Amino acid sequence: MRQQPVLIEEYGSLALLTLVTHRNDRRVNVDIQPALLRERFYPRSRQTVRPARQFAAETLHAWGVTCRHDDVLLCVSELATNALLHGVPPGRGYRLRMLRYEGTVRVEVHDSGGGRPRIAGRDPGAEGGRGLLLVAAVADRWGAVARVPGKAVWCEFAVGPAATVGACEPGDGL
Repeated sequence: MRQQPVLIEEYGSLALLTLVTHRNDRRVNVDIQPALLRERFYPRSRQTVRPARQFAAETLHAWGVTCRHDDVLLCVSELATNALLHGVPPGRGYRLRMLRYEGTVRVEVHDSGGGRPRIAGRDPGAEGGRGLLLVAAVADRWGAVARVPGKAVWCEFAVGPAATVGACEPGDGL
């Protein structure tokens, strides 16, 4: 069987593989926009929330996303803190994953703890318990999905077309 030739094109720090055939060198999949993905693992420590937020800020900068910056960083802080308080058993950690695709930035925090996150009614005078309430108010969408072990809590932000650096939709809080 004859192997298909592959052309590697570089766009900044992103390399795309483009399939061409042996009879026709016309590029077959040049219009496909792959999702961009960055992730990092953090140990169980409250001191990791700041580095997680810094990682998210560096990721947004690397992707050229300038809108919704503060919203994304707030949600990273809240989801990381919730994972540490409620989802990361001793001796474990959590993973922060960020994806960029089709005008959207998605933040996921994976932990190995049980339970299902929910927005609980809290005493207005209580010191905590508002993390997911903030995420729900700031993000365009949020949710949680079970995984083995644990869960992933995610939120998404519309940031404009991926091909337009820093593009924002009207009303994105600029």
